[in-house]
Amino acid sequence: MKHSLTIIALGLLLAAGSITLYTVTPAMAETGHDHADHDDHGHDDEKGHEHDDDHGDDHKDEDTHEHKEKSDDDHGEDDGHGHGDEHEEGRTEIDAEAAKAAGIVVRKVQPANIQDVLTLTGRIMLNRNTTADVRARFSGIVRSVKVNLGEKVTKGQVLATVEANESLRVYTITAPTDGVVLSRNTNIGNVAGGDALFTIADLSDVWAEFHVFPRDISKVRENQQVRVHTLENGKEVEAPVTLILPTADPLSQTVIAVVSIPNSNKAWRPGMTVEGDVHISEKRVPLAVTKEAVQRMENKTVVFVKEGDGYEMRPVKLGASDGKYIEIREGLKAGEQYVSQGSFIVKADIGKAAAKHEH
Repeated sequence: MKHSLTIIALGLLLAAGSITLYTVTPAMAETGHDHADHDDHGHDDEKGHEHDDDHGDDHKDEDTHEHKEKSDDDHGEDDGHGHGDEHEEGRTEIDAEAAKAAGIVVRKVQPANIQDVLTLTGRIMLNRNTTADVRARFSGIVRSVKVNLGEKVTKGQVLATVEANESLRVYTITAPTDGVVLSRNTNIGNVAGGDALFTIADLSDVWAEFHVFPRDISKVRENQQVRVHTLENGKEVEAPVTLILPTADPLSQTVIAVVSIPNSNKAWRPGMTVEGDVHISEKRVPLAVTKEAVQRMENKTVVFVKEGDGYEMRPVKLGASDGKYIEIREGLKAGEQYVSQGSFIVKADIGKAAAKHEH
């Protein structure tokens, strides 16, 4: 009866959900209930941990993959629309009107005669044949001076008056030639004697005097063409050797070769240092450009080639040069158009564009 009541009570409790019925085996009885709880808890934790790790890794990998794809896509867009596609290195475009206004001149690459030259150093001097030192005819007192330093005078113009010591008569001193007063060595009240009172020179024609060393004397002859040019501003002129002085300088042992230069515009001033390229011989080369066409850019020797409105930097290998033309051995073809004048403008424009692109 007691056993029956126990079964009925257990049944009521199970129905109410108040307890959980376990079937206890002998092994479980030996190990105890606590150990079973510990095993179940550890399994659940381990299972939960593995689930979290898998989820985290999947999420991380997915995020990384998406981020990389997005980064690659963004980078691709920059490449497609950035300056790299808009600017081609070593090239610029200048429209025809702007190029003309800037003084850019284009010529074709073609054969040329390259002169074999001997370069001499010299100086612009007064033409000794048209320079006059003006002196008084009789010693006396200078009563008046009519001209100043640097003044232009004409032949027969009064320069000064002098009262002669012996006759006490006043006489005039006049200009023996047209020219410019380059020196004035007297004033009113001075005594006129044997020294020059004035120096007058005709500057419409000057001399370029070059020093020729003994080793080169045999190469220089009268009537040889010489390209005379300044060192500072690029002024130049071609003229023949007028004369070679018969004496040598006792110190340098050089001989003076004279080139007479027309100077109506007064561009050649006495005292200027110049160089003279004496034409000794010449040779024909298949390709040549003007000296001004060659520039140095990006550690390369270059010439700018015109294609449409564009100007492209072209590296070249040079050959012989005579100061006017330069032989091209590599880098250009016959008939290509190149910038013969104003190449520095194209160089500056390319450099400006490259700097803007880098920025």
